[in-house]
Amino acid sequence: MGDFNLALVIVAIVVCVLVFIFNVYLLVNYQHPDDANQAYFPKFVVVLGLSVAAISILMLPADVANRQACRHAIYNGACNLTLPMKELWLAIYILDAILVFFVIPFAMFFYEGDEDKPVGKRIKSALLWVIATAVVCGLVLGILYGIIGKVDFTVRHLSSTTMSFPSTWDFTSSQQCVGSGTHQCSAYSANASSEKTWTQRTTFPEYIVALATIVGSVLFTIFGGVGIACLPLGLLFSFVRRPKAVITRSQYIKEATEMGKKAKDLKKAADALQQEERSGSKGRKWRKNVKAVEKELLLLEEDVVALEEMYPQGEQAETAWAMTVLGYLAKLILGSLGLIVSVAWILHIVIYLLVDPPFSPFLNEVFIKLDDVWGLLGTAAFAFFCFYLLLAVIAGAMMLGLSLVFITIHPMKWGATLMNSFLFNVGLILLCSISVIQFCATAFAYYAQATAAQEIFGHTLQSLRGIKYLYKYNVFQIGFIILAGLTFVYYAAFGWRRKKPTGRFQLST
Repeated sequence: MGDFNLALVIVAIVVCVLVFIFNVYLLVNYQHPDDANQAYFPKFVVVLGLSVAAISILMLPADVANRQACRHAIYNGACNLTLPMKELWLAIYILDAILVFFVIPFAMFFYEGDEDKPVGKRIKSALLWVIATAVVCGLVLGILYGIIGKVDFTVRHLSSTTMSFPSTWDFTSSQQCVGSGTHQCSAYSANASSEKTWTQRTTFPEYIVALATIVGSVLFTIFGGVGIACLPLGLLFSFVRRPKAVITRSQYIKEATEMGKKAKDLKKAADALQQEERSGSKGRKWRKNVKAVEKELLLLEEDVVALEEMYPQGEQAETAWAMTVLGYLAKLILGSLGLIVSVAWILHIVIYLLVDPPFSPFLNEVFIKLDDVWGLLGTAAFAFFCFYLLLAVIAGAMMLGLSLVFITIHPMKWGATLMNSFLFNVGLILLCSISVIQFCATAFAYYAQATAAQEIFGHTLQSLRGIKYLYKYNVFQIGFIILAGLTFVYYAAFGWRRKKPTGRFQLST
């Protein structure tokens, strides 16, 4: 079979199957009881979207392992690679874009449609919205591709005279291109005017990936910068704010009564806002009150969970309290490990990406040394760091949540997540996963060199006209570090405090 590595193909198939099974497990356990035994199409989209996001993250380590097929070849083109990674990259990211911009919106429109209408009308309504979106996106992409869909590579034009072929070889410092002699190769002696710009049109699939990456990079910078800090610190401060002991029955009744009063107030506020919506008076104050009520409701739900932890009930109350204690100890351990990984990520970005020339390859060298210990150990560590960055993006989105100005993130809850919230979060994860891979391909360029991902994300994307300056001046990396630093400061100042309802919603009279 030559260089064809059957084991890598088998591993890839097994991993894809395991990812699909795990995502089905997540769907079953996170879905709301109201969605049980219905909404099958949105559920299929959710499982497919989560699988595509997870597989896209795992494809970069697979790309690195794929290059091992050519480790004995003089050059990469002298062997047959196990997997056609470039074609797989383009396929997975075009599928990603289709899911984000067309399939998921269709599923959301269909799910949120009036259930009293026939299925055919709901499909027709959802299709109209998706077709309108497709036309707008197609026009924008076509115009941008026609005008600026080109890559500009800076090249140096070199020329030299011919010389007679020597009869003997004598490698001394006085010869051209050898040592530090007075004679040097043309590449060293060429003047600045020999630099020219070589322009060519990129392929349309690569251009779609590039634009999707830019959109995702904005979200990645915001959510990833916040999440890289709040993911470990949230776990650590959750341990700090843990219930220290079981409360008495009288304390439980008192707290439950107070929560009941808050719940009644929130219900009155929600009913009043619903009446305002029906009357058509949906102004800025109404939207502000809706967001405030949603935020108060979320805090109240967190208080209910905390109260149930402090006063476990039932025949296995002692076991429940023991599991609560063990759960917080697990948060302490995972938070401590996560803090180490987050600090390593931030240090790596600073000393490898923001310093020119790089101060040290840092994590790249760590992965290479781990590969020397055992063939796949470095690849596994590499995959872990990529996955951790995606988890940081999700954690950042969940932390910002209702604080965003223009959009509302639907928080996912165990056993209480509606399909529209599921679809929204899956779309967000898919959009950010493209940027996570591009960011990892850049951050670990030394370790992931000569891969198909490097060809797509390293050279083409960073030379694309109109976009290359964002990468030339490290706009996304700098924004990532700034937001991470601000989040660390925020948690150091306020993370130990427990959130309390603000009561800032004001009903119109």
